[in-house]
Amino acid sequence: MREQHDVPLSTLTTMRVGGPAARVVTVSSTDELVDAVREVDDADEPLLVVSGGSNLIVSDDGFEGTVVHVATSGITPESADFCGGAVVRVAAGEVWDDVVARAVAEGWAGVEGLSGIPGLTGATPVQNVGAYGQDVSQTIAQVRTWDRQEQAVRTFMNVDCAFTYRHSRFKGHSRYVVLDVLFQFEVADLSRPVAYAALAKGLGVELGTRVPLSDAREAVLEQRRSRGMVLDADDPDTWSCGSFFTNPILSRQEFDALVERVGERVGWEGPTPPRFAEPDGRVKTSAAWLIEHAGFAKGFGLPAPAALSTKHTLAVTNRGGATTSDVLALARQVRDGVRDAFGVSLVNEPVLVGEQL
Repeated sequence: MREQHDVPLSTLTTMRVGGPAARVVTVSSTDELVDAVREVDDADEPLLVVSGGSNLIVSDDGFEGTVVHVATSGITPESADFCGGAVVRVAAGEVWDDVVARAVAEGWAGVEGLSGIPGLTGATPVQNVGAYGQDVSQTIAQVRTWDRQEQAVRTFMNVDCAFTYRHSRFKGHSRYVVLDVLFQFEVADLSRPVAYAALAKGLGVELGTRVPLSDAREAVLEQRRSRGMVLDADDPDTWSCGSFFTNPILSRQEFDALVERVGERVGWEGPTPPRFAEPDGRVKTSAAWLIEHAGFAKGFGLPAPAALSTKHTLAVTNRGGATTSDVLALARQVRDGVRDAFGVSLVNEPVLVGEQL
């Protein structure tokens, strides 16, 4: 366990913003993680658990308390057969893309579409990380946590995690600290059926086709790189939290009202917002489409230190030297512009600490 003081949180987040933390404790084992959290709770001090920092924006004032920085490791197969699949336990501090790379190499299918997503494994069930037609809820068997309220280890089966789009029972509060995640993968040489049109086009196959796992991974990485969604220290388009807003999920009446607003704004013969049916009858649409058609083009805000990515309108980026205030001012401008244009309120995906949007 390593302890530091007055650490700039900008160094622990992919957005590269955030003031100092009074104290940072870095833990390298599950026991250390539990001990560090218990120590802070016993002292009745503020606690912030940070993993990869890819979905976190902290105030310029920093955090007056203890940050527990998760650096645990371990990818442990517990069983692997063709009938039950591969059951693999992954420590919360494992880099997520390393897990995906290992899965592809081992022939564990089900997360190849989640290649290139930044952050650590412990964060994936919290927001039910997803992309390209997959999300982690499809392969998670269990999530083992430290329950800060009960002061005990508590394990949740998949059905008890309340997974929905970019959400779970672990999101929106700090009661549970994820210790490790148990995945159950299909043992296969081929990917899950390709469910995303752009990915199918890049692979040169029809939707629903299964392709070699390595081909699926490379195609996903290519798609993400083209959108600035793979971390690159030399590319400010990737100095972000990835998608800043979630895709809105609307009732049918709300979607019909959106279509009417679009028609009034761009003309009835113009483009219409994307529509994806949800199992409960609601309709998901594209936040990126709404942002662009509300007048916010790629690169909007340049040459200011905070601007939309030049590759993808859904990413708010730090061009170098931006503060948290700069980032959130731009995010508010985009959110309010979309609401004024289309009557839809976008919801931020990153967790905000010490700030509100």
